[in-house]
Amino acid sequence: MRKIARVINGRRVSDGAGVDIRRVVGVPGADYVDPFLMFDDFRNDDPSGYVAGFPPHPHRGFETVTYMLKGKMRHRDSNGNSGVLEDGSVQWMTAGKGILHSEMPEQTDGSLWGFQIWLNLPQRLQMSEPNYQDIPAGDIVEFSDGQANYRLVAGEFQGRVGPAKTLIPVLMLDVAVTGGRTEVPIESGHTAILFCFEGSLQVQGQTLVDGDLAILEGDGPVAIEGASGRGLLLAAAPLNETIARHGPFVLSTEGELKKAFLDYQLGQLAPNQMAFLASGGRG
Repeated sequence: MRKIARVINGRRVSDGAGVDIRRVVGVPGADYVDPFLMFDDFRNDDPSGYVAGFPPHPHRGFETVTYMLKGKMRHRDSNGNSGVLEDGSVQWMTAGKGILHSEMPEQTDGSLWGFQIWLNLPQRLQMSEPNYQDIPAGDIVEFSDGQANYRLVAGEFQGRVGPAKTLIPVLMLDVAVTGGRTEVPIESGHTAILFCFEGSLQVQGQTLVDGDLAILEGDGPVAIEGASGRGLLLAAAPLNETIARHGPFVLSTEGELKKAFLDYQLGQLAPNQMAFLASGGRG
């Protein structure tokens, strides 16, 4: 059974145009949990802390995954894609060789809560064609086994397959334990992290509370227990490759990183780059 190697609580940062975020992976001491580059928890009941959103910005070389629990976020990108993330929905975006996008909150009752994960790609896939998956809440596989309620976004669990199409094998499972104990198989050698975002959860006798991210070690499944806790479990094979990252770009070498910045400065990072910027991210 897997156990907790360490627990990270992250720190408050400001990103985008002043969005208040708790960053749990992507900070000193937890800069990179291969292949997870970043894990952000953005929850706020004060619109002034998020209303400015994330105006047009570029990416190259990796994937971004946004899981919305509450509120709305509108996505637009330089490939002409547009969609609104609502309660329970997921956006899975492959930046690949280059894309620009904007993510702007659309208020409902004043609250916004969700997660964004940056997932690294092996060098051979970093220049893939950009792609955008808009996964409505109703398409996510939901079920219960009497021990927990599950929402399966990606990967396989209990004979079911999540709707996200991924370039590398990834498990993304929302687990709400209802007073029992559930075991989730993890592929041998895969990195696994568990973020508790409601109540408390236990793994091998160690308790996680709201805001704790556990890096799991060992092989075999992870056993999660709790009376009324909920968490997000992520697992994927480590890439074990060098990375060169700065700002919105994550690649494998400093030369590739410098080229990404040059391509962006020359307006050549993505098709329609200049028109998208001129439109302010409106299409």
